[in-house]
Amino acid sequence: LSSSRWTAEHLKGARVVKAFNNIQAQHLMDNGQPAGAADRIGLPVAGDDADAKRAVMELVDALGFDPVDAGTLDESWRQQPDTPVYGTDRDADGVRQGLADARP
Repeated sequence: LSSSRWTAEHLKGARVVKAFNNIQAQHLMDNGQPAGAADRIGLPVAGDDADAKRAVMELVDALGFDPVDAGTLDESWRQQPDTPVYGTDRDADGVRQGLADARP
């Protein structure tokens, strides 16, 4: 059970989306880039509510990062500590590969 799923189950009616947990705060503040920039960092976004996830993905993009659909809350463990994407500054393709390479 991912921490995001636990949160969603305990906050009935909340629209829970998991994002921003895999990037260091200073990198979030300093490393945003315009869309299309070669060194733009990808950030995974996981959630069950399509509208809420879309809104968060738009926010990620507006902040200067490439949003990567990381699936549902049950799949959000793929962006937890000790996974390939956690604490890294991969581009969107690298995030997709890291999510795919993650093992429980």
